[in-house]
Amino acid sequence: MQFTRFLSLAAALGGALSLAACSPIGNEAEAAGNTMKQAAGRKPAPDFALKDSNGATVKLSDYKGKAVLLDFWATWCGPCKIEIPWFTEFEQTYKDRGFAVVGVSMDEDGWTVVKPYLEEHRVNYRVLLGNDEVGQAFGGVDSLPTTFLIDRSGRIAFVHIGLSTSKDGFKNEISQLLDARADARAPFVGAAAFLAGPGAR
Repeated sequence: MQFTRFLSLAAALGGALSLAACSPIGNEAEAAGNTMKQAAGRKPAPDFALKDSNGATVKLSDYKGKAVLLDFWATWCGPCKIEIPWFTEFEQTYKDRGFAVVGVSMDEDGWTVVKPYLEEHRVNYRVLLGNDEVGQAFGGVDSLPTTFLIDRSGRIAFVHIGLSTSKDGFKNEISQLLDARADARAPFVGAAAFLAGPGAR
């Protein structure tokens, strides 16, 4: 897969990649990020089932009723290393208000590299092992980090590609989602339905 080949190249290049985003498409990806959707125009997030570090299957729809920060990342990604301490803090600060951080690692080497990283950096939120299929379900995750903020109704409210907002920017967006009511009529959708609708970004 093209994305898999990119991951191998990016790991080899390391620091040569842009700090703003580990991406093969550079500034174009940065410009696409930092997008907010008004409640009426938000698209339901595509559901998925991925394994966590304990081998348990986790579905995104398990989190319906909560605001979710869904972060696609990798251990070799420089900007991801900047954001992960923020996300660890957000998990601790907002978890009792109906908020959860869910990380999706796109590392080719899987848990062999991800588990030690999580322990070293004391990551306190759930991390799942992703794949090309789930990346494509979200419109093609070609840059890392790519972060989706999902409202209590399971709809995508904000998209950030690369390091396109600050810690305070994330806090503001999370607060907006936590203060809003959930719409029980808005379901998560399968990947096919998500891709068939208007663009999430």
